[in-house]
Amino acid sequence: MFCRRRSLHPRRHAVIVGDFRARNGSACVKAFCFRAALLVIMVWGFSLAGSGAFAGEPPPGSSPANPKVWITGELKKWHTVTLTLEGPASDEQATPNPFRDYRLLVMFRHQRKEYVVPGFFAADGKAAETGATGGTCWQVRFTPDELGQWSYEVSFRTGPDLAVSFDPSLGTPCMGDGLRGTFSVGPSDKTPPDFRAQGRLRYVGEHYLRFAESGRPFLKAGADSPENFLAYVDFDGTRSLAAANGPPREGEARPRGLHTYEPHLRDWRPGDPEWRGGKGRGIIGALNYLASERVNSVYFLTMNVGGDGRDVWPWISPEVPDRFDISKLDQWEIVFSHMDRLGIMLHVVTQETENDQWLDGGELGVMRKLYYRELIARFSHHLAVVWNLGEENTNTDNQRREFAEYIRQADPYDHPIVIHTFPGKQEEVYRPLLGFAALEGVSLQTNDSYAQTRRWVEESRRGGRPWVVTLDEIGPADVGVKPDADDFWHDEIRKKHLWPVLMAGGAGVEWYFGYHFPHNDLDCEDWRSRDHLWDLTRHAVDFFEAHLPFTNMRAANELLRVDGQKEPASCCFALPGEVYAIYRPRRESLRLQLPERSDRFEVFWYNPRTGGPLQRGSVRILESPGQPHLGDPPSEPDQDWTILVRRLNRG
Repeated sequence: MFCRRRSLHPRRHAVIVGDFRARNGSACVKAFCFRAALLVIMVWGFSLAGSGAFAGEPPPGSSPANPKVWITGELKKWHTVTLTLEGPASDEQATPNPFRDYRLLVMFRHQRKEYVVPGFFAADGKAAETGATGGTCWQVRFTPDELGQWSYEVSFRTGPDLAVSFDPSLGTPCMGDGLRGTFSVGPSDKTPPDFRAQGRLRYVGEHYLRFAESGRPFLKAGADSPENFLAYVDFDGTRSLAAANGPPREGEARPRGLHTYEPHLRDWRPGDPEWRGGKGRGIIGALNYLASERVNSVYFLTMNVGGDGRDVWPWISPEVPDRFDISKLDQWEIVFSHMDRLGIMLHVVTQETENDQWLDGGELGVMRKLYYRELIARFSHHLAVVWNLGEENTNTDNQRREFAEYIRQADPYDHPIVIHTFPGKQEEVYRPLLGFAALEGVSLQTNDSYAQTRRWVEESRRGGRPWVVTLDEIGPADVGVKPDADDFWHDEIRKKHLWPVLMAGGAGVEWYFGYHFPHNDLDCEDWRSRDHLWDLTRHAVDFFEAHLPFTNMRAANELLRVDGQKEPASCCFALPGEVYAIYRPRRESLRLQLPERSDRFEVFWYNPRTGGPLQRGSVRILESPGQPHLGDPPSEPDQDWTILVRRLNRG
């Protein structure tokens, strides 16, 4: 389709398990400059943007004296544009190493805006279909965020371990270096939930991420399991090492082989992505189902070598973490692009506690930099990405800072970076990172959901850099969230975790599935096993999005009083004087402290078990000042309810 194919042979199925070692590398300095132009190529074809065709005709074969570059994709705002350069022929196992010893960067400019985007070796440019391991294609993926004309300029150099360095003085120019061109970008034609209608999800200095185009804040309602989501049978070079490493450790689920997601084949629809004549339908169907339930985030590891599952890695083999599996990563890209269209965020967990000391002995060396760089080069163009430094992380504070700073340097889009740690380790891991400029949030593992969420929301605000705090795992590990068949109403989940996290100022949840139950954290094949869980989660998000200016609200339990009790079980989230939300997990005679001015407030009740419209209870109007009773719910007074109190005649 694009470039000459150097080699094409079946994907490797044998995986060698051994002692993993990697060389350390030197620290890099963030800098960039481009050489004088060698050739200006005007890229035409804006009229073809809607078809995803070439922008201009594909060029004929090139030579070092006449290198070629062309643009593919829909030339629209927030849509992926792929720049393909016909460069030096190489292979996954070639010398020089195409992943380590070449550095492709492209500067995209629009008026005063600039993005320096890393590129990657792409074999024949269509490896997801062909399985090619070699060729002459080198690619850069870019998502323009402005209408009108963009220009690009290529920097393509070669040298030992040059890929992980930002030093512009290193390396030797190679075929294609200095190429320039332009292309024009029109408006997107997509509608939500497609992220291309909403823009990039970004950190804006608040406790919630926001979409750049719509400005809408994001409340996460996601799936934490299976963490080995990418251990999928139809991905090239994907194999389980679990049997070779003995039985699972205590506290670990027992994987049952690679995922097929067979129950979700019925959710695949004609026109949905696939590869190799029908592969990929199970995982695409699974995502379709999740999107139909308004699940908007999936948590997944991109590397679990030596950890739970032992069935996900981006390389041709875990023994050679500087040789990436091109066709596998191209197939990941197909899945991730479908997630964009469905409105599902990529929560990219880069390592776990069992292997966070593996690459470079836990340091920021060449292997770790290379790993981060390849993930960024291939996948950072997606609009909703969160980089997680590690599940249950045990690196040092200095290492965490170095990892985050390198990712921040390499990622042209500044996607949010977060970190996950063990219960009881939050103080040790999170406190030294308060105010750190390269960290946007924390990924909580806890059963003390309200207290931990409120604590780190407030601590980070006091630290000068408000964090996006989300609940991403609850325990115990063998239970987590049970299937609907075992716990249809999920009372504890709803009352202790879901609503309290949101009432504490948390930015959402992802649900972990315990290993003693079917469809667990490693062997989940059917997300319908928690179908009612997604409904309950959606009811909570619906309430917040429809009825609350939640980005301006704060936890305010001190405003609640309970007749005859010292401490309420209920929790309050408030923009004092304007709007109050109170989650009442059990029957309580509640009073609300209203402001010291004369005003009137209306009272509504919301059913967190069934969702639906607001309802009226026994009290309809409150008057301030004072501590008036909130009254009783419209029905089922012993069940949990959410109360909305808002000022009448608000502007």
